[in-house]
Amino acid sequence: MSVLIEIPSLLHPDADGLSEIRLTATTVRHALEQMETTYPKLYRRVCYETGAVRRHVNLFVNTSLVRGDEGLDSPLQSGDVVAIMPAVSGG
Repeated sequence: MSVLIEIPSLLHPDADGLSEIRLTATTVRHALEQMETTYPKLYRRVCYETGAVRRHVNLFVNTSLVRGDEGLDSPLQSGDVVAIMPAVSGG
């Protein structure tokens, strides 16, 4: 299943300057595992060594927020878009 991973501009340098990448994956976890192999610097910015998504990073499949480690097993369909969104905070 071909899915598109959208990468925010802040993380473009960790993805060889790309704003998006195409992967073949059946779950969000599978997409992250492929990202770890192909773009290890990007993966380390998105996930901890344990494979859990970093606290200040949100992942969306199309318009649905992926929540917790259980959400990483969310199925992907061909054409889905997985967006990486660093949390924004301030004061």
